[in-house]
Amino acid sequence: MSEEILINVTPPETRVAVIENGVLQELIIERVRQKGLVGNIYKGEVCRVLPGMQAAFVDIGLEKAAFLHLSDFSSKELAEKASENIEHYLKEGQKLVVQVTKDPLGNKGARLTTDISIPSRYQVYMPYAGNSGVSQRIECESERTRLRACIEAYQQKHQVPGGFIARTAAECVEDVILYSDMTFLHKLWESILEKSSKTKVKTLIHEDLPLSIRTLRDLYKDGIEKIRVDSKETFLKLVEFAETFVPEIVSVIEHYSGERPVFDIYNVEDEISKALDRKVKLKSGGHLVFDQTESMTTVDVNTGGYVGGRNLEETIFKTNLEAAQTISRQLRLRNLGGIIIIDFIDMQSEDHKKQVLTALQRNLDKDHAKTKITEVSALGLVEMTRKRTRESLEHILCEPCSTCGGRGVLKTPESICLEVFREIIRVVRQYNVQQILVLASEQVVEMLLDEEADMLAELEMFLKVGIKIRAEAEYNQEHYDVVLL
Repeated sequence: MSEEILINVTPPETRVAVIENGVLQELIIERVRQKGLVGNIYKGEVCRVLPGMQAAFVDIGLEKAAFLHLSDFSSKELAEKASENIEHYLKEGQKLVVQVTKDPLGNKGARLTTDISIPSRYQVYMPYAGNSGVSQRIECESERTRLRACIEAYQQKHQVPGGFIARTAAECVEDVILYSDMTFLHKLWESILEKSSKTKVKTLIHEDLPLSIRTLRDLYKDGIEKIRVDSKETFLKLVEFAETFVPEIVSVIEHYSGERPVFDIYNVEDEISKALDRKVKLKSGGHLVFDQTESMTTVDVNTGGYVGGRNLEETIFKTNLEAAQTISRQLRLRNLGGIIIIDFIDMQSEDHKKQVLTALQRNLDKDHAKTKITEVSALGLVEMTRKRTRESLEHILCEPCSTCGGRGVLKTPESICLEVFREIIRVVRQYNVQQILVLASEQVVEMLLDEEADMLAELEMFLKVGIKIRAEAEYNQEHYDVVLL
């Protein structure tokens, strides 16, 4: 499997595309005006404690107060006080160092933790953790044992508190490189502590790396053939970072200077446009329908024009198998998180259900975000969750329709005509008027003067008022005004 990473840099934004076998799998966008906050460390002030929710709101200097739940406290703090009452840990006006774990989403403020974690290429340092660990994606038991021993030896020798987690990239990396990585993280944490003691409250203490450099730290893995970046300045910064921390990948970083935009190499722009559509076509002729709401995302699987081969059950099975692969890619590409309900086409065979679930899980294993899926229910539904740390692609690139307000539907011209009639009756009965002017969209005016003309004439006779109609080009279909003359 061939893999590449494309980095497109412009002054207002940076975009990173992960390509596998020529197909876009993941897109990360960071805009200067909407820069992600995850990983940032702040000195905050508790502005409100909520005992009923076992949580608190913390002012970290953002527009909205951030949210800190008792479960997001460090294990060290929880062990020391051994209490399930938030009031035993926090009080209003208290100063504390916190880290953002989720960006503000919609009307919600950022999510915080006091269990600080600082990542590097090979390790994650958690100064308040009670123990160390190894990434679950490293399956070789002997390698896991070696990494644990390496971490323990370093912490004992240098008396470093807290714990380290060896990341997937640490597999087969020499001890001396891991020691250097841990030393860097420990010194960085000491500088953060020193800065926090001198910094004013509601202030940023430590900011995570820019997206382009985080790409080297978090997304690079063995097997990636090229990292192409279309900015010379960013290219030089990436090479400088790589030479210092990951010299083995310097040869992979390439400055793209072609005339075509770097995203045009694999039609990334077209894929982004498709990822904003509700409907996703399957190669077999079936299709998926994605509906993203505030509380959850639903995915509906349909056979569409696929008629299959031998029998209906086989057709359904093949469609669901293809859907499982496409759904996992779309969740990653659209960055959909939270609760996700997948409505697979009903299958009779238990073996088919297991195979579809296995295919879904296998494809989700490629995802960097943590996921959890359930068995197929009696109604053919699969409930799953995907960790959400930043806004979805739709929320970053789009806004609710100014015409429908995000509903996705409009009232018909006929419905608006009947509303206009009711409003006319209400106005005439409330005020002593002789003439009324109705302002509405062109579609509604056309219906009032055509199909509803007889009703309009009857209304004039019944109410004994003159009714004038005028179209307004700037009015949307649901917008109208009844004006007294």
